[in-house]
Amino acid sequence: MFEQTFKNIDDILHKDAGCGSELDYVEQTSWVLFLKYLDDLEKDKATAAELTGKVYTPIIEARFQWNNWAAPKGADGKIDHHAALTGDDLTDFVNIELFPYLKKFKKEAVSADTIEYKIGEIFSELKNRVQSGYNLREVINRIDELRFRTHAEKHEMSHLYEDKIKNMGNAGRNGGEYYTPRPLITTIVKVVAPKIGDTIYDGAVGSAGFLCEAFSYLKNSKQLSSKETELLQKKTFYGKEKKSLAYIIGIMNMILHGVEAPNIIHTNTLAENLADIQEKDRYDVVLANPPFGGKERAEVQQNFPIKTGETASLFMQHFIKILKAGGKAGVVIKNTFLSNTDNASIALRKLLLESCNLHTVLDLPGGTFTGAGVKTVVLFFEKGSASKKVWYYQLNPGRNLGKTNPLNENDLAEFVELQQTKADSDNSWTVDVTKIDLATYDLSVKNPNKKEESTLRQPQEILEEMKALDEESADILNAIMEML
Repeated sequence: MFEQTFKNIDDILHKDAGCGSELDYVEQTSWVLFLKYLDDLEKDKATAAELTGKVYTPIIEARFQWNNWAAPKGADGKIDHHAALTGDDLTDFVNIELFPYLKKFKKEAVSADTIEYKIGEIFSELKNRVQSGYNLREVINRIDELRFRTHAEKHEMSHLYEDKIKNMGNAGRNGGEYYTPRPLITTIVKVVAPKIGDTIYDGAVGSAGFLCEAFSYLKNSKQLSSKETELLQKKTFYGKEKKSLAYIIGIMNMILHGVEAPNIIHTNTLAENLADIQEKDRYDVVLANPPFGGKERAEVQQNFPIKTGETASLFMQHFIKILKAGGKAGVVIKNTFLSNTDNASIALRKLLLESCNLHTVLDLPGGTFTGAGVKTVVLFFEKGSASKKVWYYQLNPGRNLGKTNPLNENDLAEFVELQQTKADSDNSWTVDVTKIDLATYDLSVKNPNKKEESTLRQPQEILEEMKALDEESADILNAIMEML
C-alpha cells in the first residue's frame, strides 16, 4: 500500500507547476508525511499516558492538528470534504498560518534535543512548493491513508522512504551526495562495530544513512534497558549537514527509523575552525561519506592546517581532529586520495598514518555509486597510535556494477570475514608502513596477488565508463544551466 501511495503522490506532484524534479517530490512529500507521522506519534503518546492515568498535553495546538485542518473526519471515519480545506483556502492556510506557526517552535523549545525544536527547525528550512491547493488536497488525502502506529508499519515506511532517496539520487546529479548504497553502509557499521554508550558522528550527514544503520545495529545488538533506549534516542547520534534539502531528508529518515528528535544541525561543517574543537566536542565513532569533488572557498580553507580546496580532504582533517583518542572511523573517499601527488594530499596521508592506525582499506569497483562515475575506497582507522600495517581488500564482485546491477551484501561477505583476521587472499594483502615511500606516502591499491592481465579492456567495460562519463558531463551542464 505504501509503495503505491508514494507513486500516486509523485504523479500528482508531477502535474504541479511548483514541483519540477524528483528532489521537489521528496521535499514536498516529506513535510506532509512528517505532519501525519507527528499526529500518529501524538495519538500513541496520549494512549500511553491514559493507560498510566496521566494527562498528555499535545505538542500541536488544536486548530493546527492534522485531524482539524488536513483530514477532518465525519462520523463514518472518512474525510469530511465539506469541512476539509482545498484550493486557495488550503494553500493560504498552509502558507500564511500553518508554516509560520510551526516555525515558532524553534525559538520556544526548551532545548535543541527535543521534537519541538526539530519541528521548528524543519519548517524554518522548508516552504510549500505545491502551487495548486487541489493538488495539495490530493497529496494530503493520500498521506492520510498511511499509518505509522505499529513497528511493522514504521519499518516498511522507513524502507520506502530510503528507496525514494535512492531514486532521487539516481534521477539526477545528486546521487553521490544523497545516497550511499545501504549494503556498503551496513558493512562499514559491522566492521567499525560501535557499542552502546559510544557517541557516533557524521559531519556530512546527507540522508543520514550511516546514523540510521548504526541505530538499527545497536538497537538489535542486545536486549536494551530503558536507560540504554533513552541513551540511543538522545545522546548517541550526531550529524551536521550544509544543504537544506539533505538536512530535512536526514531528519525525516532518522525519525522514520525510530529516532524521535535527531541531533542533526543545519550548518557548514567546514566553516568550523579546527583549532576551536575541544575535547568536549569529540566523538567515539565517525561514519561518513563526504561529498566527492567539491571545492571550498579560500576563507573556508583558512580553518585547516593543510590548505586545499578539495572538500573531501578538508573533511578528512575534520574527522581526524574530532575523533576522541581511541575513537574509530569508517570513511568513504575517492581512491585518488591514496595516490595524489600534490603537497596537500601527501601531508594529509602523513597526518593520517602518524596520528591514526589506518588498519584497513576497502577498494571498491567502479559503479558502486550509481550516478557518480568515480572509484572509491573506504578507510577504517583508529585515532591515537601510528599506523604499522595496512590491510587492503580489493572488492571483485565478478560483474559490472551499476544502476540495474547494484552492490549487495553478499558481494561484501568475504571482506567482512577476512577483515577480522586481516588474512591474505587473492583479493587481500598487507602493506608494512615502514616500507612505503616517505617522500610521497603513496598508499595506492596495488594487489601483489593479482595475475598480470591484458591491458586491453572489454568493450562492455569501456561502454559503461563512457556512459558514466556522459552522465557526469550532462549533470555538470545541468548544474551550470541552473546557475545561469
